[in-house]
Amino acid sequence: MNNKPKPDDRRNNVEKIQFNIDNTIKNYNLAEEMIAETDDEKMKKALMEKNKRREESLKGMKEEIRDEAIARENNYK
Repeated sequence: MNNKPKPDDRRNNVEKIQFNIDNTIKNYNLAEEMIAETDDEKMKKALMEKNKRREESLKGMKEEIRDEAIARENNYK
């Protein structure tokens, strides 16, 4: 059996991260719309908490993109 790990292929990392950023922003906006439309305080609170976590995730993903850009730059020199 061949149990070797796959080589680290980072060529499309930025694209994957950007895809995740786009989806997170879309979900954030949908949640904001739901918050504005619902009278259910429990649901509003849950959605606001999710959006807070999404904001933190977005910060992390944007940092990852910066790291990938630096890594690409250093590998191409």
